[in-house]
Amino acid sequence: MSANKRRVIAAVMMVIWVAAGYIFASEPKTFESGDTQSSLIELFTSEGCSSCPPAEKWLSALKSSSDLWKKAVPVAFHVDYWDHLGWRDRFAKPEFTSRQQRYAAAWGGDSVYTPSFVVWFGGNAMPITSTKVGVLRVSVGDDGKVSATFAPDTMQARPLALNVALLGNDLESDVKRGENSGRKLRHDFVVLQLANSEMTNQGNLWTGTVLLSSGAETDKATALAAWLKSGETAPPIQATGGWLKP
Repeated sequence: MSANKRRVIAAVMMVIWVAAGYIFASEPKTFESGDTQSSLIELFTSEGCSSCPPAEKWLSALKSSSDLWKKAVPVAFHVDYWDHLGWRDRFAKPEFTSRQQRYAAAWGGDSVYTPSFVVWFGGNAMPITSTKVGVLRVSVGDDGKVSATFAPDTMQARPLALNVALLGNDLESDVKRGENSGRKLRHDFVVLQLANSEMTNQGNLWTGTVLLSSGAETDKATALAAWLKSGETAPPIQATGGWLKP
């Protein structure tokens, strides 16, 4: 290999290392819920859906809410079943469509649609509870490893799974075709990467880890959300999150 090629490869590796380090900083970031249950708000949306921008605007307004991350943890899943109608949503993933379909099947629904909120009670009031469930604490290391502990208020006998999502904010798309043709759409709390793993229990202290991969999705991430569930379609037990970038 020539010296020039070695220098090019070294430069590329340095750029990748710096980009990954910008998200997963050397100082671990730690996010912690309160003892009272936080509400995970899931929005299923698509850039191909003309009814979705108002729902996304509502979700974006949570950025200025004092309840953000402590009482309300918002995540937006972009589904791909609109993609064949003229515009491909660059944030859509088939696994997010499958997620919505599993919810619908579990709750006796015969179809899926957008916009659609899950863990949402309707109206203008936010789905905030006063139930004490315990503290969820998550730390993001410089290698993308997310470690979590959960200390429940009462004995938790059911298995728990840790879910972690990297979120993108202030993302824009100039839509050229489909129902939103000619519009500039702005998105917040977009799920760019989702990982989960089973937690282990020792003396009613639950611990778990997930590993977030670096790459183009990581570079766009500005926030992280984490939540616990006892089953895929079960209500979240506790949730927390926070900003990875200012």
